[in-house]
Amino acid sequence: MNNKPRPSNWTEVAMAMLPFADAASADLPLARLLRLALFQFSVGMAMVLLNGTLNRVMIVELGTPAWIVALLIAVPLLVAPFRALIGHKSDTHRSFLGWRRVPYIWFGTILQFGGLAIMPFALLLFSKPDTFELAVLSAAVSFLVTGAGFHVTQTAGLALATDLAPEDKRPRAVALLYVMLLVGMMFSAFVIGGLLIDFGPTRLVQVIQGAAVLTMVLNITALWKQEARDVEATAPDRETPHFRELWNAFVKDGRNARLLTAIGIGAAGFAMQDALLEPYGGEVLGLSVGATTGLTGAWAFGALIGFMWSGRMLARGGDPLRIAGLGLVIGVTAFLIILFAAPFSSPVMLFIGAIAIGLGLGLFSVGTLVEAMALAKNETAGLALGAWGAVQATCAGAGIALGGALRDTVYAIAMSGDQSAGAAIIGANRATGYTTVYIIEILLLLAGLAAIGPLVGRARTDATDTREGADQPFGLREFPT
Repeated sequence: MNNKPRPSNWTEVAMAMLPFADAASADLPLARLLRLALFQFSVGMAMVLLNGTLNRVMIVELGTPAWIVALLIAVPLLVAPFRALIGHKSDTHRSFLGWRRVPYIWFGTILQFGGLAIMPFALLLFSKPDTFELAVLSAAVSFLVTGAGFHVTQTAGLALATDLAPEDKRPRAVALLYVMLLVGMMFSAFVIGGLLIDFGPTRLVQVIQGAAVLTMVLNITALWKQEARDVEATAPDRETPHFRELWNAFVKDGRNARLLTAIGIGAAGFAMQDALLEPYGGEVLGLSVGATTGLTGAWAFGALIGFMWSGRMLARGGDPLRIAGLGLVIGVTAFLIILFAAPFSSPVMLFIGAIAIGLGLGLFSVGTLVEAMALAKNETAGLALGAWGAVQATCAGAGIALGGALRDTVYAIAMSGDQSAGAAIIGANRATGYTTVYIIEILLLLAGLAAIGPLVGRARTDATDTREGADQPFGLREFPT
């Protein structure tokens, strides 16, 4: 008897092995969804360039002071608070062409391309002392334009995904989009890092401008025939609500304000260690450069598992806020493990902690983003997703800056009275700066749990009931649990 699986059985195998295979639908097939997700790949590539590769190149190869590099990396965060406004503008865009999201994704793509195209020439000015001021100004402009580009692209792109995906498939589609972001970051880090091993001015120009061209190719491919034209929805003479009215209605609801508060606290709590994890391994545990680089890989691996796990839980009807809360709990455990890695002199504990941080962040990010998607109807998805992105990116950036400042401040205070201290005491004082930051992160994640806890499991208004707020933006009386 032939026991080979029938074709339908192979489909079941694919669904079991690929956690996002069931994110597709008749209206949004998997191939089309994966093609749309390419814009996340380009965003991940830009983030790696700004926050990782160029950070090292500017400090090591170009001899730029670290504080200037830190300020340049922070420049794109100036755009982050405006993501809610960007999303609202894409919701209410007026055009004879009938597109709402496409113009904003295209505009963001142009900004990304332009910023990356001029960036290598701005950076090379740092190698000449007489052009230092011009170099700082030029680099700031290129970082700002690039950052504005990927903020606009990501906000409008996520809103487009919300428009296209059926309501029951959106959670898995979101998880897949964030996996693509992580894949883009990991792939870009390896490829760009390998290309810049033999550093030179010409190679720097080639790599960054190659990334600019690839951004255009990926985003055009992602956009091609995705959004259907709807001339009535973008008619120039139609009335559209004002941003301030919608925003006030959104934050006036206690649940929404509490959700944004929890997102901000959690994002800051996870992000404070972003610039400290590798130095902690090198300074406190004495790990080599290669070993500390592996910490970032461990974090990325944990985040990938978090995205995949969240996709599976959401596919089985999991509550997004419970998933986010689980991410916070795992984050607290991760930072406790990292804290004890120093007294036990255990690199293994540090790597386990790094994986757990990524895992917790993955669950928290997907859970809160899916909940943000549930706050809006299709016509207001941009504003809700923009609010999530604005709070998440702004608080994460502030957390990174605060973490670095706290580490340096605590270390300076600890060393102020130990000018003649031995190496062991100096090492302990150096660890104090890091452990202070990790303890604060634990407290922030616990505060995030306190903020998100009352939102979990709150009853959803029966869809069959008469809803006074049915015509209100964001569906303020209709929250899934």
